[in-house]
Amino acid sequence: MSTTTLARPRSPFVSRLAVTALMLGIFAIVTSEILPIGLLTAIGGDFGISDGITGLTMTLPGVVAAVAAPAVTLTTARLDRRAMLCVLMAVLAVADVLAAVATSYWVMLISRVLVGLTIGGFWSIGAGLAGRLVPPHAVGTATAVIFSAVPLGSVLGVPAGTLIGDLAGWRTAFLALAVLAVLVLAALLVLLPPLPARQVTSPRVLLGLLRTRGAAIALAATFLIVLAHFGTYTYVTPFLQDVTGLPPAAVSAVLLAYGVAGIAGNFLAGKATATRLRAAFATCGCLIAATTLLLPSAGGTTAGAVVLLVVWGLAYGGVPVCSQASFLAAAPHAPEAATVVFTSSFQATFALGAFLGGRIVDAFSVSTVMICGGLAALLMAVSLGSLARPR
Repeated sequence: MSTTTLARPRSPFVSRLAVTALMLGIFAIVTSEILPIGLLTAIGGDFGISDGITGLTMTLPGVVAAVAAPAVTLTTARLDRRAMLCVLMAVLAVADVLAAVATSYWVMLISRVLVGLTIGGFWSIGAGLAGRLVPPHAVGTATAVIFSAVPLGSVLGVPAGTLIGDLAGWRTAFLALAVLAVLVLAALLVLLPPLPARQVTSPRVLLGLLRTRGAAIALAATFLIVLAHFGTYTYVTPFLQDVTGLPPAAVSAVLLAYGVAGIAGNFLAGKATATRLRAAFATCGCLIAATTLLLPSAGGTTAGAVVLLVVWGLAYGGVPVCSQASFLAAAPHAPEAATVVFTSSFQATFALGAFLGGRIVDAFSVSTVMICGGLAALLMAVSLGSLARPR
């Protein structure tokens, strides 16, 4: 039976609600993963550790997710997908509660391991389910709605969580995410139909995808731009506070402006990927390079920092959709395998970027990490064209 066949007759309204529940689940996961960006200084101050060491809260989930994406997908390939999604959302709720009540940094890191497990499993399984929830003519729109959770979590989750953290403490921000996870779990239980496994992704399919030239290009471009972005953006809050001199409330406002720009960037890039994927991806790299290289000088003023963060948000809003589209274009016959490779590579580089950025911040300065990230983004933009050029 085709994977695009509906599990059972359902009203269009219920189907749309099920798709929305999946999107909200990924939104909760992405926000839980990157929330420490906006709360880095507060978390580090509470546990008495440096910003660089606190950055491990960003590195650890990415490492775990990179392993969990293929591992969970392959080991649970024959299990009901609805049950797996519900279990993983329950794990996320536990992880966020654990972070909220953590009495030591080690407990905090354990909670981050659980977040990483959820990221790898839920995203790899849930992102490809649109075809089983809506009629064939609506699959494209439903898939776009589900994937919109990545930029929405990235560009709205951090500002909202930072605001909650500033008003009521960083632990309250994680508690709010736990409540959201529980609500999403209830929605998944009510709205999703039984989803028995139909199409099994095997190690052979994954290895075959990795051998294609298109996947190699997507991997190289994703590695450089994600390394550049998360090696710098993880430490944007210390930059805005220490270099620009903004108070916490103003930092929240700047991150909100970054988020709004990111939403616009997501939709602009989404349209461009249909006809000019390589150009759109390279443009994102150029803009991120320009903003991070200029921040150490122009970011010393409030106006300069705001303008550069808005441009940065516009650019990064297009990165996930361009990266994902690149992997899907390399394997149109195996979308689940492409999603697994996208998730795993994105998360592994996410973790590496946050880790290396932390080492640079502790050894040199937060301005130095901006310059290093800018050079990596510039290399991505320049090399993308040569890598993609036909031999």
